[in-house]
Amino acid sequence: MSDDALFALATKAGLEIDWVDAAGEPHSVSPETLRKVLVALDLPCAGTREIAESGATLEEHRHKQVPLVTAWAGETFIVGGQVLTAPESPGYHPIPIDGAQTMVAVAPPRCFEMADLSEQRMAGLGVQLYALRGGHSAGFGDFVALAEFSRHAAKRGIDAIGVSPIHALFPSDLSHISPYSPSSRLFLNPLYADLTLAGGESAQDNGADGLIDWSKASAEKFAALKRAYQASGNSDAFRAFCVEGGEHLLRHAIFEVLDGQFRAQGIWSWRDWPEAYRDASSASVAEFAREHQDDVDYHRFLQFLAAKSASAAQAAAREAGMAIGLIADLATGVDPNGSDSWGAPKDFLMGLTIGAPPDPFNFAGQGWGLTALSPTGLRKSGFAAFIAMLRANMAHSGGVRIDHVMSLMRLWVIPEGAAPTEGVYLRYPMEDLMRLIALESHRHRAIVIGEDLGTVPHGFRNLLAHRGIDGMQVMWFEREWGPFTPPSQWRRDAVAMTTTHDLPTVAGWWRGRDIDWRTELGMNPRDSDEHSQRSARDADRGLLWAALKQAGCVQGDSPPPEAPEPVVDGALAFVGATPSRLAIAPIEDVLALEEQPNLPGTINEHPNWRRRLPAGDIFAAPGSENRLARFVRARRS
Repeated sequence: MSDDALFALATKAGLEIDWVDAAGEPHSVSPETLRKVLVALDLPCAGTREIAESGATLEEHRHKQVPLVTAWAGETFIVGGQVLTAPESPGYHPIPIDGAQTMVAVAPPRCFEMADLSEQRMAGLGVQLYALRGGHSAGFGDFVALAEFSRHAAKRGIDAIGVSPIHALFPSDLSHISPYSPSSRLFLNPLYADLTLAGGESAQDNGADGLIDWSKASAEKFAALKRAYQASGNSDAFRAFCVEGGEHLLRHAIFEVLDGQFRAQGIWSWRDWPEAYRDASSASVAEFAREHQDDVDYHRFLQFLAAKSASAAQAAAREAGMAIGLIADLATGVDPNGSDSWGAPKDFLMGLTIGAPPDPFNFAGQGWGLTALSPTGLRKSGFAAFIAMLRANMAHSGGVRIDHVMSLMRLWVIPEGAAPTEGVYLRYPMEDLMRLIALESHRHRAIVIGEDLGTVPHGFRNLLAHRGIDGMQVMWFEREWGPFTPPSQWRRDAVAMTTTHDLPTVAGWWRGRDIDWRTELGMNPRDSDEHSQRSARDADRGLLWAALKQAGCVQGDSPPPEAPEPVVDGALAFVGATPSRLAIAPIEDVLALEEQPNLPGTINEHPNWRRRLPAGDIFAAPGSENRLARFVRARRS
């Protein structure tokens, strides 16, 4: 049988059978991969008959009336065979079509932007929330520590704090600590909550150096949270929160209780639970919730307290004078064994995981072990899950960073159990998603940043800029065939930064700490060894110093690898001098730290998501005060 019909079905289903990698090389997806992905999308394709039936199913979906459509303000559009003109005022407008009510989400032409807040170039800091000191939780940072950090930063001219993801993880699995692998993107990690907002006792930050013992510290915090619930968990404010949270909140709380019970029996995925409990809307689940009402209310209380704490942290940042305040980090997907997928599996790509194709930095590709919202499920539900996710992440912040923002256009999907190289790009309804982002960003007065690093489709960055979504520029990647790009040539519509949580700090890069780790763990890139990497780094040090010197950020001769502080000073001034509307200095660079928060490709081999910042007043630490002041001055000049 010819594969032509298979290719046609795959294309109609939104799969890109041909694609171009980051180096500009063309590739074609194998028929076997297409078959596996199509089956996971509930489109059987074993033979001519199944392909024809699946094609008819897609055609039927395309013409079926949906509960919500999107349009730009004043735009003419067609829905249900009718030609309509969208209102000029952004918002959600009901319209009758064929006797049924359809909602039109009318978007402004651009997102809410930094220019709506200030005409000057702004300075921000990036921080891993758990790494902060001085909160009310022993062993790790919390929203109290974040509020205090924000107040100190605001006094020094900082307008924004980019925060690591605060999504809900798994209270029943304290070893699951990656903030980018959440159970839910609709709810928060209650470990960061401020107990005192519910009359609970605060723990003293023990100030211990070294790494976070998540199992010990989390168990202690959950015990304190339970005591706070037992003492004050029936307030009017809590009951009002439960009513407002509705079915989404209730299902999340029920999941937490069920997950705790089944994990105690050694069952780690809801897909392996007894069948009666796999359906969140089943009678068995409802009966379970009634029998465990107090436990369900406890988990709703955790979300009540976490939301209250997050709002207090954002209020503290704004009251201290920040133009933006907190910038929330929205993870690309969710753990397929978590709350979001259990509550609404039809909204997700169950049977598929997401990642990235091979590129010069990851020759084997990347598999993230996450699932994502389904394009088909989005249309059928009127984008309800996407809208809810945006609202949840904009509710307690002045902005949102969308991790792997290319997912608005397409995602690399991989059949569960397959290698990342056996994936294919799945297209998403980008125009609809961009309209909803623009609308919700204005409703929440939240700026939007898109992490556009990696394999970026041609013209994609222009689309983001046209709609007011700022991209990202990282110093390590801003190079022109070797030399580093001068600050004046960086983009205005991208947030400038020295590094990210997944990349070496400036001090670590200068000393070659990243090479040390890769060598120790046997993670050297293809056709490369330790000697060649260190030789290349020697040459790159010279290029970076030359760029910093040419930009007027440093003077004199290049320092040796063991003396990185002058390079850190210069790098922050270098990024600060870019024309970007916002530049963010990672706190690790402000403190000239050598270790990075996360090393991609590792789990326990490297202490990911466990490093704490030094104890004491970090803003008054040797060198950091002057370094930060110079960075802010560069933004204001």
